[in-house]
Parts: sequence; C-alpha cells; structure tokens
Amino acid sequence: MKIKKIVFLILGCLGLILGAVGAVLPLLPAFPFLLLAAYSFARSSERLHHWFTHTRLYKSNLESYVKGQGMTWKVKIRVMITVTLLMSIGFVMMDQVPVGRMVLGGVWLFHIFYFIFGVKTRRVEEQVELP
Repeated sequence: MKIKKIVFLILGCLGLILGAVGAVLPLLPAFPFLLLAAYSFARSSERLHHWFTHTRLYKSNLESYVKGQGMTWKVKIRVMITVTLLMSIGFVMMDQVPVGRMVLGGVWLFHIFYFIFGVKTRRVEEQVELP
C-alpha cells in the first residue's frame, strides 16, 4: 500500500514539473501532464491534492475541464496545435513505415475530433470594468 502511494507521488511530481514546463514552452502540452499530476496527487496525498488544486497553474489550465465546464477555444486550439506539431515529427520520421503513418494519422484524427466535438466549449467570461 505504501509503495503504491510513493509511485503516485513520484508520478504526480513528474506530471507537475512537465506541466509547468509545458505551460511556458509552446511545444510541450501542459494539459495531459497536469491531469496526470491531479490524478496522482489525489491517489497519494490529500494534502498535496488540496495544495495542487489551489495553485494558479491548476486553476488556469485544468479546473474548468475537471468541473465539467469544458475548455475555451483558445485552450483547445493550443492543445490541438501542440499535438499536431509533435505528431508531425513522428509522421515524418516514419517515412519507411506506412502502417505506422496510418496509425499515427488515425490517432491524430481521433484527437482532433475529440477536442472539437467531445470536449465542451466554454465561453470566455467578459471582463466588465466598473467606473
């Protein structure tokens, strides 16, 4: 039981680090790593999970999706572009493996359709300035 918590703790820390880097670097997607961190922290430590869900990183990237409110188009497009760029590298490198290209193309299409039709789109709240 204790080993399982340690493994989830390590996965959570790894996801947090990669998610934080992904929030800054446009080539690395933050969303899946932060989702991994949230899941892992929830399984390893209530205190860490509480801390993580109250960070600005979590609130700006994951909170609305976890609450079932969906994602803004800006976030959806950012995720789709990042995954498309990363999968393009694999696609180019598989020039001698046509089956691999077909599988990668299918995964890419599923990803695009999922984010367009499967993930709820949420409107950006307009900021009203008070005098």
